[in-house]
Amino acid sequence: MQLFYSQDINQDSSDFSFSREESKHIVKVLRKSIGDELHITNGKGWLFTAKISFISNNKCTAGIISKVKHPKKDYKLHLAVAPTKMNDRYEWFLEKATEIGIDSITPIICDHNERKVIKPERFERILQSAMKQSLSCYLPKLNDAISLKEFVNQDFNGQSFIAHCEDTDRKSLKSEIRPKTDITILIGPEGDFSLSEIEMALENKFIPVTLGNTRLRTETAAIVACHSVALTNEI
Repeated sequence: MQLFYSQDINQDSSDFSFSREESKHIVKVLRKSIGDELHITNGKGWLFTAKISFISNNKCTAGIISKVKHPKKDYKLHLAVAPTKMNDRYEWFLEKATEIGIDSITPIICDHNERKVIKPERFERILQSAMKQSLSCYLPKLNDAISLKEFVNQDFNGQSFIAHCEDTDRKSLKSEIRPKTDITILIGPEGDFSLSEIEMALENKFIPVTLGNTRLRTETAAIVACHSVALTNEI
């Protein structure tokens, strides 16, 4: 199934016109014609089936013939991950986390960050592409980058964890996760969180956890955390 995305389509829509770029893709790459069916999501759980009613090299219009709302998961996963020095590593994390299942992502700026500027437009495109590739109907929310201090001082539902590498008392993440519970996890930069940042998180009720016996890259740690939560909720 080929899945298209548009935030402009909703449950009251009766027809839909694709963008010029997507219209060209439908005509020249997919070689679709009038009467063929296409699938569209708005990233909010809705899956629409549409039948092509008009087609040209630059425009494709389709009428909505059915719609279904996919149920949400029993939990929400929010990962706050420091930007990596190499931007493509963070993009890889965004792609894989979307495929596994994540609800919110916040880039956090920490003491040891080597990169403090991100490109949200490019990140959004990666999230959309990964959502379509994995045939999911929910687009993860990409929040604005903020400092760790700003982030930990917010109110969070469910469980909150900080994964760090300091040799202190830490619990195993997989043993602490409660199924069907909202979860927030902090993942630090390449140089890890500073001691003062760890202390600040602990003061704000974040539980210190380990992701295993080996030292993981930022993007790997984020994927391990994401998968651990997903796997716990499949049991």
